[in-house]
Amino acid sequence: MLLHLSDLHFGTEQPRVCRAVAQLCERLQPEAVVVSGDLTQRARQEQFVAASLFLKSLKRPLLVVAGNHDIPLFHFKRRLLTPYDYFERYFGELEPILETQNFYLIGVNSVTRHHHTQGSISNLQIWQTGERLRHAPVDKMKLIISHQPFAASQPEDQAEAPRLMQRAVRHWSRFGLAGLLHGHLHTPAVFDLNQRYTLQLNRPLLDVQAGTALSTRLRQGFPNSVNVIHPDLGIERFDFDAVTAQFLPVQPLWPSPSCT
Repeated sequence: MLLHLSDLHFGTEQPRVCRAVAQLCERLQPEAVVVSGDLTQRARQEQFVAASLFLKSLKRPLLVVAGNHDIPLFHFKRRLLTPYDYFERYFGELEPILETQNFYLIGVNSVTRHHHTQGSISNLQIWQTGERLRHAPVDKMKLIISHQPFAASQPEDQAEAPRLMQRAVRHWSRFGLAGLLHGHLHTPAVFDLNQRYTLQLNRPLLDVQAGTALSTRLRQGFPNSVNVIHPDLGIERFDFDAVTAQFLPVQPLWPSPSCT
């Protein structure tokens, strides 16, 4: 299984929630921890240090991609010339690959220095990621991890999606892609892109979104939450319970009759 975290926003993290995520990880022993962006609140070095120390303390294989909060907002020279300097220093490649017992995971950078919140992917990224999928082991569940989601319930949220996303999904679906993991909206949800974009596949292609993992930056009444993704693509949501100070399973995100 995978533990899917997003929107850690170190600088606004809650220590007791951090401890609860560490306890959940120790209990579940996932194949890997996947983080779909926004490790920091303002892309400051000390926030990257804190995020790195926390994630390494989980002692699990990691795949981490950047979010829009992980490049400078107000330091315009750094944003223009070296937007990913701190991210790459502490987390390495912008588009990593991780193979586990059951999964083949591909990071795609959907962040652009030109927009604060809206995502962007290029034709080159679409082709390169397609080639990675094409050559992935056939016995692994193939997942892509990026920050901005490809589907949303609200029109204003859909505007945050990366440009060329439908072209990307149609191309990647040819090579056995099972799903995409995202954050950004701070709302746990799953959408079937096969139905939403009429891909005419004989299977679902899931857009899986995690809530706010550690931060005080909650949205729409959801508590801090994380996702657990099983090898059969069953997806559980775990919410932080303030009484017990633990992450507890709440409901399956998939399969669910409400995921359309």
